Parts: sequence; structure tokens; C-alpha cells
Amino acid sequence: MTTTTIIMCAVCMAIPLCGILAAMVPYLQRRTEVFAVTVPSIAQDDAYVKGLKRKYAVIMLTVTVVLTLACAMAAYAQRPLVLFVLLIGGTFALMFASYGLMLFYRRRMVSYKKERGWVAQSQQSVASLGAEPEGFPRGLSLKWNLLYIPVIATTVAIAAVGYSSMPELVPMHIGFDGAVDGWAQKSVGVVLFPVLLEAFLAVILTFCHWQMFASKAWKEPGAPASSAWAYGMFVRANSVVLVGGGVLLTMVMGIAFELYIVGVIGIGAAVIATLVACVPMVVASIAVSVVYGQCGSRVFLRMQTSDAMLVDDDDHWKLGIFYWAPEDASLFVPERFGVGWTINCARPAAWAIFGGVVVLTVAFVAASILMVG
Repeated sequence: MTTTTIIMCAVCMAIPLCGILAAMVPYLQRRTEVFAVTVPSIAQDDAYVKGLKRKYAVIMLTVTVVLTLACAMAAYAQRPLVLFVLLIGGTFALMFASYGLMLFYRRRMVSYKKERGWVAQSQQSVASLGAEPEGFPRGLSLKWNLLYIPVIATTVAIAAVGYSSMPELVPMHIGFDGAVDGWAQKSVGVVLFPVLLEAFLAVILTFCHWQMFASKAWKEPGAPASSAWAYGMFVRANSVVLVGGGVLLTMVMGIAFELYIVGVIGIGAAVIATLVACVPMVVASIAVSVVYGQCGSRVFLRMQTSDAMLVDDDDHWKLGIFYWAPEDASLFVPERFGVGWTINCARPAAWAIFGGVVVLTVAFVAASILMVG
């Protein structure tokens, strides 16, 4: 089996993994939310609600199967360009299908909510006073992100040692036919490009880690203690995956491509090593989502349900996924439809963060062009 075939087979797995996880989203949400609509927890046992979730999952799985078969056929026919187009187009198709279906079923849920008379009699909230008790589950400390420093230092050392034996021309781009069609002259910028890539990934992943702690913690008014414990377990599991998987991926990717640039290994080996390093992080992320659910909602599946609605913040969620609450001091909050966190778009700091991400990304791209151009 050639390197190209191995890479194509690995790429084919992206669509089914994304599609299956997308199909499961309605079943991973908090028990007081259905298609981004606030409901009493008893709604999870409602036949109509179960039917909407089942229809969503069936449609998403059908789309996933079709796209997976198309990718498999392209890989079998050794058509990497077609596979690449299907991968990119299929990923966007899954995203748009998931969001479109969410909006469609969200409208149905809004109507059904009115029909059933599910209205919050009050707006309760839960606040924590003082530190959490000893033994309470917490995420990994941000200090764990210092592990990126020795990873980057190791790559710098490899670059320094290998620079003298580095080839005068380094293949930097390979076409879909497997032939090299882009080269870069030997230079300090080229040999340090993997270091730049590692630093960029380290900053992004550290920011994602910090976001977990900066987010408003989820506590269900009807079960504050148990939901807070579940949320703590959710944060801890996600932080372990993010730090462990992030350090592993950054290390393997950076070192593999550094070894390739200095002429120790081939480009195929570097790509395969990176793909292999992605597996633990992807598998662990999916496992955490399935086992814990959004905010730990699946930790206590047997918690008593209720027909009471103690809070309803639907008005703060625009189009189901965009949180806009000027009166909420929280910059980050748990997502409404999905697993993870999102930003409070009504906070001025949110737009500063958006701008910072854009500037950082543009700076990374510009620096990459200058280093290898």
C-alpha cells in the first residue's frame, strides 16, 4: 500500500466521524434544552420530542452515508483531487445540514412549547459562594500548557543540529498526482517554519483551555449540586483531552516536519505521523462528548425529571447558537446546540477576541509566506 493510499484512506474517515457526531448532537444536550429551545426536563420523555430528535439523526446519518460512499469511491479510484473536493465540500455540507435541520426543528419546538404551555414561572439562577469543596472535579491547571515549551525547544534543537545537512532545495508542495510542484531554498526561515507552526498551535490550544475556566459554569436550578459536579467532570475530561492531545499533536507534527525539512524522513512519513497523532485527540474528544454530554448532561441520566421550568433564556439565543446577553457579565457560556463553549457576542471583549484571532491568523499566514516563500 502506497503512502498516498494510506493518506487517502485516513482522510476518508473524517466524514463519517463528523457525521456520526453531528447526528448524536440532540442526544448530548442538557436535559432542559431541545434543538436550542428551553423546555422542562420532562420533555425528554415526550413522544413528539423523541420523534423530532430521531428524524434529525436519521437525516444526518443518511447524508453521512452518502458522502462517505462518495469519498470511498474516490479513494478506491485513486482520485485524490476528487477526494479532496468531496472532503471539503462534504464537511461544509454536514455543517449546513446540521444547522439547517436544527433551525427547522427549532421552529417546531417553539410551536410545540407554546402548545404544551411550557412557560417559566420565574427566572432562577444558581451562584457559587466561596471555593468548591475538596475533591470537587476541576479541569487541569493552565500551567500544564507550559509543556509546549520543551516541545518547541526540541524542535528548535533539531533545526539547529540539522541545518548544516539540510538540502539546498526543500520540497514544500506536492500535487494531487504525488509529484513535487513547489520548492523552497534552504534558509533559516524554512528550517524554523515547524517552530512557527508549533507556536501558533500552542497559542490557540492554550486559549481554548483558558476559555473553559473563563466560561460561566452550568448549574441547573433544579439540581444545583449534582449538575455542578457533572459540569466539573465535563471540564476536567475536556481539559485532559485538550492538553494531552494538543501537546502530542503539536510535538509529533512539529518534529516530524522538522525532520522532513532537514532531510531525515520523507514527506509521506511526516504526513502519516501527523495523521496518526490526530487519532488519540479525535477519538478521545468523541468519547468525552458521548460519555459526558454537553456540560456533563449524561453523567446523571437518571436524575429525576420535572415538568417545571425554572429558567427560560431563549430570547438570548439568536438563531439558536448565537448568545447575546448584554446584562450577562460572562464572556463565555456553554453552547446551546453542540458540545463545548461559545462567546457572549454582546460583550465588547468578544469583538476584541474576534479581532485578535483574525490578526493572529493573518500574522501566522504572512509569517509563513515570508519564511518559506
